[in-house]
Amino acid sequence: MFELSLAAFTAAVILVVLAEMGDKTQFVAMTFAVKYNPLKVLFAIFLAIVSNFTIVIVIGQVLTEVVPIDAISLAASISFIGFGIWTVREEKGEEKIKESRFGAVATVFLTFFIAEFGDKTQLATLSLAVQYQSPISVLVGATVAMLVADGLGIVIGVVFCRRIPQRALKWLSASIFILFGLIGVYEVLPTYLGLMYTSVALATLVAIAALAIYALTRKKKKFSS
Repeated sequence: MFELSLAAFTAAVILVVLAEMGDKTQFVAMTFAVKYNPLKVLFAIFLAIVSNFTIVIVIGQVLTEVVPIDAISLAASISFIGFGIWTVREEKGEEKIKESRFGAVATVFLTFFIAEFGDKTQLATLSLAVQYQSPISVLVGATVAMLVADGLGIVIGVVFCRRIPQRALKWLSASIFILFGLIGVYEVLPTYLGLMYTSVALATLVAIAALAIYALTRKKKKFSS
């Protein structure tokens, strides 16, 4: 089981790169590259990938039997909406305080670690590990693939940072987080609630997010005036 396999490594690199391109976690990397040092972001992503994929490969099958994968995906999606609201709340002064208190690496690590649960790249990694029975080869291949794809996202984020005003970037980041959160909720709920009730749930989440953002921006204006 622990023998190295070139076939498993190659399959993991190809399939995970393809799965990650345009995925929400690639946009997460892009978003954080705008706010924090790109090297810190890449290092945090590396730690999150190794931790997350190791858990999946070693105890993933047991975990999905105890906790339904849909529940994990739903929790991660809702947390994304929260991240979007949190992004709008931050100002330059607040970012410096939060980064020094919690650290950029810890912030990116936790966000990325949570985002990967129930994601297609995580499921692809689990499937490859089961198929090839070579977990180390799959882990290394998947990690390399994620670093390549998310490294590209970081480069794009840095380029955007130079071309787009900071305020626009903040709203773009928040929109990306909230959008992927809503997509994630939509992918899970119809199976259990049906399309009509899912639409009501999505509308409720949009309303809550809009009210929270309105309240935060209004509060900010009061303090600045």
